Amino acid sequence: MRVAVVSDIHGNLHALKAVLRSVDAEKPDAIWCLGDLVGYGPRPNRCCSLVAERADVCLIGNHDLGVLGRIDLEDFSPDAAAAARWTMEVLEDEPRRYLESLAPQAVLESAELYHASPRDPVWEYVLAPEIAFLSLEATEKPLVLVGHSHVALRFGAEQLALALNEDGTEVDLGSERWLLNPGSVGQPRDGDPRAAWLMLDFDAERAVYHRVTYPIEKTQAEIRERGLPEPLAERLASGV
Repeated sequence: MRVAVVSDIHGNLHALKAVLRSVDAEKPDAIWCLGDLVGYGPRPNRCCSLVAERADVCLIGNHDLGVLGRIDLEDFSPDAAAAARWTMEVLEDEPRRYLESLAPQAVLESAELYHASPRDPVWEYVLAPEIAFLSLEATEKPLVLVGHSHVALRFGAEQLALALNEDGTEVDLGSERWLLNPGSVGQPRDGDPRAAWLMLDFDAERAVYHRVTYPIEKTQAEIRERGLPEPLAERLASGV
């Protein structure tokens, strides 16, 4: 069983298409998405339809919930709230129904999936070793997958170290229990502007992190054309 894991697409269609091309070259058996299909980015409808078409498992994220009106936008930053309100206006019926069908967590035979964390599947950021440790303590499967932070990270139950994963980083899944974050497709925040995704090979007990170049300037132009906040376009170029 080989699985491609993606997360935090955020309406960035150019990044999503580039990642799917990279995924297809690896010929995985399944695709799992950890949520936040919309928010921030300019192409929410097509991103939702592509994920609905391609993902075997998909979670809902906090931005998806905000756009559906199930989270108060006062809890978002001003730029995120502005993008969510715009997305509310343009979101079509079919993508809306798809988002409404999703949950923020899933327990599968081989892994536990959470948009944010096992302790709070919607909001908690796993960006500190203490939070990663508590997240593993709250779960049972050998592998725990989280998104939400937009940072490609790994945390091992034995090493107890939270580490950043560069392109090509390999993780030995058989060595210990792991918490892994694939990074963000549509808005990376780990200093690398390339779109991120993760390949899991359960038979080989190996995970490999991938980064993919995409035409950032096209997404930036679409953000500006739609009148979304300028910082949402600027940050894409630096991956912060």
